[in-house]
Amino acid sequence: MTIKILLADDHAVVRSGLSKYLLVNKDLELVGEANDGAEAVTLVGLHKPDVVLMDLLMPVMDGISATREIHQKYPQVKVIVLTSFSEQNMVQGALQAGAAGYLQKNVTAVELGNAIRSAMSGRMTLSPEAAQVLANSISQPHLPGNELTERERDVLRCIVDGLNNNEIAEKLVISLGTVKFHVSNIFQKLGVESRVAAVKAAIEQKLV
Repeated sequence: MTIKILLADDHAVVRSGLSKYLLVNKDLELVGEANDGAEAVTLVGLHKPDVVLMDLLMPVMDGISATREIHQKYPQVKVIVLTSFSEQNMVQGALQAGAAGYLQKNVTAVELGNAIRSAMSGRMTLSPEAAQVLANSISQPHLPGNELTERERDVLRCIVDGLNNNEIAEKLVISLGTVKFHVSNIFQKLGVESRVAAVKAAIEQKLV
């Protein structure tokens, strides 16, 4: 059986490299490529892939949000996160969104092929870094705001100061897409849906 694959990554060079990896496996077929999470969701509906290889930090819509939407709309599609990051919030966020695997971009062609086949068989594959992050998180107490990373706290401070996303990006010298990604994670971790609610939670819980 041929497994249909969709790539979602905002770097053309990365997509090109991954497509070459897939060619090594004769049972894998590349059916589409997306530049961002929103396009990935659209292309899943058009091409009906079996597996999506999903980057996390992308413009327009981040990988976790895209994974969540794909999982909700197309539960039969397996999403494997393929990223350079292994921070706790990213690993947990991706898996909570419905990802069927979490791999680092230094994965080999053989490892990638095996992870794709495992996902199709209902088995999850985690990189050693992701597995270690999950193991560490089990022993950490779940206090209000305890899961916020240092960078997320920096962004939260900027939100409390009344800065918009563009101003936060300029102040912290990060991309607008990265700011949106952090803001989305902050809202999820604090259980809020607006900047006003985030500011209120930050002050009440003394997070900044």
